[in-house]
Amino acid sequence: MPQAQNLPFAFSARDIVLMGRSAALGAFATPSARDHDAAEAALARLGIADLAGARMTRLSGGQQQMVLIARALAQNAPLVVMDEPTASLDLANRKRIEDLVLGLARDGIGIILSTHDPDQAARLCRSMVLLHRGRVLAAGPMRETLTPATLSTLYGTKIRREELSDGSLHFRA
Repeated sequence: MPQAQNLPFAFSARDIVLMGRSAALGAFATPSARDHDAAEAALARLGIADLAGARMTRLSGGQQQMVLIARALAQNAPLVVMDEPTASLDLANRKRIEDLVLGLARDGIGIILSTHDPDQAARLCRSMVLLHRGRVLAAGPMRETLTPATLSTLYGTKIRREELSDGSLHFRA
Protein backbone atom coordinates (compact mmCIF):
# COMPACT_ATOMS: atom_id res chain seq x y z
CA MET A 1 0.00 0.00 0.00
CA PRO A 2 1.66 3.23 -1.10
CA GLN A 3 1.73 6.37 1.01
CA ALA A 4 -0.07 8.26 -1.74
CA GLN A 5 -1.03 7.76 -5.33
CA ASN A 6 -1.46 10.24 -8.15
CA LEU A 7 -4.15 8.94 -10.48
CA PRO A 8 -4.42 10.37 -14.00
CA PHE A 9 -8.03 9.18 -14.40
CA ALA A 10 -11.12 9.86 -12.30
CA PHE A 11 -11.72 6.29 -11.15
CA SER A 12 -14.34 5.72 -8.49
CA ALA A 13 -13.22 4.61 -5.06
CA ARG A 14 -14.96 1.27 -5.72
CA ASP A 15 -12.94 0.82 -8.95
CA ILE A 16 -9.68 1.54 -7.13
CA VAL A 17 -10.48 -1.02 -4.43
CA LEU A 18 -11.57 -3.53 -7.08
CA MET A 19 -8.16 -3.07 -8.76
CA GLY A 20 -6.72 -4.69 -5.64
CA ARG A 21 -8.31 -7.93 -6.82
CA SER A 22 -6.40 -7.94 -10.14
CA ALA A 23 -3.73 -10.30 -8.79
CA ALA A 24 -6.41 -12.97 -8.36
CA LEU A 25 -7.65 -12.61 -11.95
CA GLY A 26 -6.36 -14.48 -14.95
CA ALA A 27 -5.26 -12.79 -18.16
CA PHE A 28 -8.17 -10.96 -19.83
CA ALA A 29 -10.52 -11.93 -16.98
CA THR A 30 -13.05 -9.53 -15.56
CA PRO A 31 -13.83 -9.25 -11.86
CA SER A 32 -16.34 -11.81 -10.62
CA ALA A 33 -19.13 -11.34 -8.09
CA ARG A 34 -16.67 -12.65 -5.48
CA ASP A 35 -14.19 -9.90 -6.42
CA HIS A 36 -16.90 -7.24 -6.17
CA ASP A 37 -17.96 -8.64 -2.79
CA ALA A 38 -14.35 -8.51 -1.54
CA ALA A 39 -14.07 -4.87 -2.63
CA GLU A 40 -17.36 -3.93 -0.96
CA ALA A 41 -16.34 -5.77 2.22
CA ALA A 42 -13.02 -3.88 2.33
CA LEU A 43 -14.80 -0.53 1.93
CA ALA A 44 -17.24 -1.49 4.68
CA ARG A 45 -14.49 -2.70 7.02
CA LEU A 46 -12.92 0.76 6.85
CA GLY A 47 -16.27 2.51 7.26
CA ILE A 48 -16.04 4.21 3.87
CA ALA A 49 -18.73 2.34 1.91
CA ASP A 50 -20.45 5.70 1.39
CA LEU A 51 -17.44 6.81 -0.70
CA ALA A 52 -17.68 3.85 -3.12
CA GLY A 53 -19.16 5.87 -5.99
CA ALA A 54 -17.07 8.99 -5.42
CA ARG A 55 -14.32 9.88 -7.88
CA MET A 56 -10.85 9.63 -6.37
CA THR A 57 -9.96 13.04 -7.79
CA ARG A 58 -12.73 14.55 -5.63
CA LEU A 59 -11.69 12.93 -2.37
CA SER A 60 -9.51 14.51 0.28
CA GLY A 61 -6.00 13.17 0.83
CA GLY A 62 -7.17 11.32 3.94
CA GLN A 63 -10.13 9.77 2.10
CA GLN A 64 -7.83 8.69 -0.72
CA GLN A 65 -5.53 7.09 1.85
CA MET A 66 -8.47 5.14 3.29
CA VAL A 67 -9.41 3.92 -0.22
CA LEU A 68 -5.83 2.74 -0.83
CA ILE A 69 -5.92 0.81 2.44
CA ALA A 70 -9.23 -0.76 1.39
CA ARG A 71 -7.58 -1.76 -1.91
CA ALA A 72 -4.80 -3.50 0.01
CA LEU A 73 -7.36 -5.31 2.19
CA ALA A 74 -9.39 -6.43 -0.82
CA GLN A 75 -6.40 -8.50 -1.95
CA ASN A 76 -6.90 -10.86 1.02
CA ALA A 77 -3.14 -11.31 1.15
CA PRO A 78 -1.40 -13.04 4.09
CA LEU A 79 0.97 -10.05 4.36
CA VAL A 80 0.17 -6.34 4.02
CA VAL A 81 2.93 -3.80 3.46
CA MET A 82 1.95 -0.23 4.38
CA ASP A 83 3.96 2.92 3.81
CA GLU A 84 2.86 5.43 6.45
CA PRO A 85 -0.75 4.21 6.52
CA THR A 86 -2.00 7.10 8.64
CA ALA A 87 -0.43 9.93 6.62
CA SER A 88 -3.00 12.64 5.83
CA LEU A 89 -5.58 11.19 8.23
CA ASP A 90 -7.42 13.05 10.97
CA LEU A 91 -7.28 11.70 14.52
CA ALA A 92 -10.48 9.61 14.23
CA ASN A 93 -9.38 7.91 11.00
CA ARG A 94 -5.86 7.49 12.32
CA LYS A 95 -7.28 5.59 15.30
CA ARG A 96 -9.50 3.56 12.96
CA ILE A 97 -6.46 2.51 10.89
CA GLU A 98 -4.35 1.73 13.95
CA ASP A 99 -7.19 -0.45 15.30
CA LEU A 100 -7.48 -2.11 11.89
CA VAL A 101 -3.73 -2.87 11.82
CA LEU A 102 -3.92 -4.41 15.29
CA GLY A 103 -7.00 -6.42 14.27
CA LEU A 104 -5.33 -7.71 11.12
CA ALA A 105 -2.33 -8.81 13.17
CA ARG A 106 -4.63 -10.59 15.65
CA ASP A 107 -6.28 -12.33 12.66
CA GLY A 108 -2.87 -13.69 11.62
CA ILE A 109 -2.18 -11.23 8.80
CA GLY A 110 1.46 -10.17 8.67
CA ILE A 111 1.94 -6.41 8.78
CA ILE A 112 5.00 -4.49 7.67
CA LEU A 113 4.61 -0.76 8.02
CA SER A 114 6.78 2.28 7.91
CA THR A 115 6.22 5.24 10.18
CA HIS A 116 8.14 8.29 11.32
CA ASP A 117 6.13 8.39 14.57
CA PRO A 118 7.77 6.50 17.45
CA ASP A 119 4.55 6.72 19.51
CA GLN A 120 2.69 4.96 16.71
CA ALA A 121 5.45 2.38 16.34
CA ALA A 122 5.23 1.68 20.08
CA ARG A 123 1.46 1.19 19.84
CA LEU A 124 1.48 -1.02 16.74
CA CYS A 125 4.76 -2.94 16.56
CA ARG A 126 6.19 -5.81 18.54
CA SER A 127 9.48 -5.74 16.68
CA MET A 128 11.06 -3.19 14.40
CA VAL A 129 14.00 -2.05 12.35
CA LEU A 130 15.17 1.56 12.64
CA LEU A 131 16.86 2.85 9.50
CA HIS A 132 19.23 5.80 9.61
CA ARG A 133 20.98 7.12 6.50
CA GLY A 134 20.28 3.89 4.62
CA ARG A 135 21.64 1.59 7.33
CA VAL A 136 20.14 -0.40 10.16
CA LEU A 137 20.55 1.63 13.35
CA ALA A 138 18.73 -0.85 15.59
CA ALA A 139 16.54 -3.92 15.23
CA GLY A 140 14.65 -6.09 17.67
CA PRO A 141 11.79 -6.00 20.15
CA MET A 142 10.02 -2.66 20.46
CA ARG A 143 11.05 -1.81 24.03
CA GLU A 144 14.70 -2.62 23.32
CA THR A 145 14.76 -0.74 20.02
CA LEU A 146 12.84 2.44 20.82
CA THR A 147 15.28 3.85 23.31
CA PRO A 148 16.15 7.49 23.95
CA ALA A 149 19.65 6.83 22.58
CA THR A 150 18.53 5.25 19.29
CA LEU A 151 15.77 7.79 18.73
CA SER A 152 18.09 10.71 19.54
CA THR A 153 20.52 9.43 16.91
CA LEU A 154 17.72 8.78 14.44
CA TYR A 155 16.10 12.22 14.75
CA GLY A 156 19.22 14.25 15.53
CA THR A 157 17.74 15.71 18.70
CA LYS A 158 17.49 14.64 22.32
CA ILE A 159 14.50 12.33 22.84
CA ARG A 160 12.97 11.34 26.17
CA ARG A 161 10.90 8.19 26.69
CA GLU A 162 8.01 8.27 29.16
CA GLU A 163 6.05 5.24 30.33
CA LEU A 164 2.43 6.10 30.95
CA SER A 165 0.28 4.60 33.72
CA ASP A 166 -1.26 2.13 31.26
CA GLY A 167 2.21 0.82 30.35
CA SER A 168 2.31 2.50 26.94
CA LEU A 169 5.30 4.54 25.82
CA HIS A 170 5.38 8.16 24.75
CA PHE A 171 8.34 10.01 23.27
CA ARG A 172 9.17 13.72 23.47
CA ALA A 173 11.82 15.85 21.86
